[in-house]
Amino acid sequence: MRSPMPTARIIEQDRKTTQSGRAKAGKWTLEFENERAQRHDPLTGWVGNATTATQVRLAFATREQAIAYADKHGFEYRIVSAPPVKLKLQAYADNFR
Repeated sequence: MRSPMPTARIIEQDRKTTQSGRAKAGKWTLEFENERAQRHDPLTGWVGNATTATQVRLAFATREQAIAYADKHGFEYRIVSAPPVKLKLQAYADNFR
């Protein structure tokens, strides 16, 4: 008996706070959610589960490509957009007040 297909998250890559450029902004990643609770391995002390689908991450150039892939393979999915970038504009002299 096969287990049901996991639910996928389609995530927009946001710009890191340490980056000033937009090199990876606008890219999308498809990853699978955990369907089962993770368990503690008494031998190694690691935490995990038997599902390896959560280790898969697929990169896409556009949101539409990621949605088309999920639809083609019959995955349920949800879209997670990147939060808007908030710029704090100030003068250099404001650092010394």
